[in-house]
Amino acid sequence: MYDLIVIGGGPGGYMAAERAGHAGRSVLLIEKRALGGVCLNEGCIPSKTLLNSAKLYDYALHGEAYGVTVEKAALDHSFVISRKNKVVDTLVGGVKALMKSNKVTVIYGEAKIVDNTHVSVNDEVYSGKRLIIATGSVPVIPSSLQGVTEGINNNFVLTSREMLDITEVPDNLVIIGGGVIGLEMASYYNSAGSKVTVIEMLPKIAGTLDDEIATILMKSYQKKGVDFKLGTRVTAVAPGSVIYDGGQVKADKVLLSIGRRPAVDGFGIENTGVAIDAGKIITDEHCLTSVPNIYAVGDVNGKYMLAHTAYREAVVAVNHILGKRDFMRYDAVPSVIYTSPEAAGVGETESSARQAGIECAVVSVPMAYSGRYLAESAVTDGICKVVVDKKNRNIIGVHMIGSYVSEIIAAACTMIEMQMRVDDAKEIIFPHPTVSEMIREAAFRL
Repeated sequence: MYDLIVIGGGPGGYMAAERAGHAGRSVLLIEKRALGGVCLNEGCIPSKTLLNSAKLYDYALHGEAYGVTVEKAALDHSFVISRKNKVVDTLVGGVKALMKSNKVTVIYGEAKIVDNTHVSVNDEVYSGKRLIIATGSVPVIPSSLQGVTEGINNNFVLTSREMLDITEVPDNLVIIGGGVIGLEMASYYNSAGSKVTVIEMLPKIAGTLDDEIATILMKSYQKKGVDFKLGTRVTAVAPGSVIYDGGQVKADKVLLSIGRRPAVDGFGIENTGVAIDAGKIITDEHCLTSVPNIYAVGDVNGKYMLAHTAYREAVVAVNHILGKRDFMRYDAVPSVIYTSPEAAGVGETESSARQAGIECAVVSVPMAYSGRYLAESAVTDGICKVVVDKKNRNIIGVHMIGSYVSEIIAAACTMIEMQMRVDDAKEIIFPHPTVSEMIREAAFRL
C-alpha cells in the first residue's frame, strides 16, 4: 500500500508527489498523457516560448525607436514551433528526473478510482492511504454552437492545444474569447502576421483584470491591428467564417478559448462520495474534500485555474497530510497576461473592493516615472495602481501594465500575503533603476 496516490501529473500533481516523496512517503503518480500536464505541454510554457519569439521579432521590426536598425527581419514560425517542442521536452525530462530523485513511482495510463483507497490503472489495482486528485481542466466546447463540432472535426476550429502546434500562420485568425489564452494567442499570431479578430461576449477583455488596465491593453493591440468585437455573441461557425450578432468575419482558423472547466469525469470520482458543486470538487482551506483521506488540488477544484495556485495547493495538501500547519490564502493569488505589454494584478481591484463594501483609496502612477522603464520602452502608457483599505491602511491590491510586470508582481503578492500597510511598503528599499520602484512611488502617493 502506498502512503499517497496522486492522479494527474500536472503542476499540482507532480508538486504533491515530489513534496511527499521528499518527505519520505511512498508515492504513486498516475498520468495519462505526459508529465507536466496542460501547463508544461500545451499551455503556460509553450505559449511563453512563442510569445518570447514574437517579442524579439517586434524589437527587430521597431528597433529604430532605440537607435537600432535591422534589415529583413523575419519570424520563422515553423522554427518557433520546433524550438517550443524542444523546450517542452527538456522540461518534461526535468520533471521525470525530479520524480526519480524523490523515489516517486510513475505510471502512465487512465486512472479509475475503485473506492476511497484503491485506484486501477492498466488493469492493475493499487491501494493508497490517501489520494490527491489533480486531474486539471479541459477546454469548454459549446457543442450546441452551430458548426463547432464540424469545425473541430475538420481542423478548422482549434483549442489552445492544437493552436500551439500548427506549423503555418493563418492569414485570418478569429479568436472566440478575450480571456488570457485568447489574448496571448492574439499577441503572438498578430506579430507572426495573421489578421486577428477577437470576439468577446463581455463588454471588456481579460475577465477580472482591472478595468483601466484592460482598456490600455486592448488599445495597444488595436494600434497593432487586432480587431476587437466586445459585447458580441458568436452565433455560428461556418466554413471559412465566423458569424456573430450583426455580422460575419473571414477566418482561415478559429481559436475557441471561452474558458476551461474542471476535469471531473471519467476517472471514477463518483465511487468516492466526494462532494461536487457546479462541476467543481469542493475543498477546504487544506485542499481536503468532503472525504477525509482525499484531497483535490489545481484546476479540478475550480478556485483559481492557474499553475502557481496548483503548486501552492499541492504544498498545502501534503503539509496537511504530514501534520504540518498550513492553509490556503487565496487573496494573494496573482494573475498575469504575458502579452506585450504584459499585464499583472493581485488582490482587489478598485471595482471589486467597492463591490465588496470596502472603503478604499486608489492611486495610479504612470510607469514612465521609472527611469528604467522610460529608457527601455518606447510605449509610455503603462501604469501601476495600488488599492488600499482606508480603515487599516493595508495594501489589498496592486495592478500593473508594462514591461517586466510578470516578475514584479511577486513583490506585491508578498505585501498582500503579509498584510503590509502602506507605511511598511514605503520602508522597502527597491533597487534603482528598476521598474519595481513604481510600487514604492505609488505608496508615497497614498
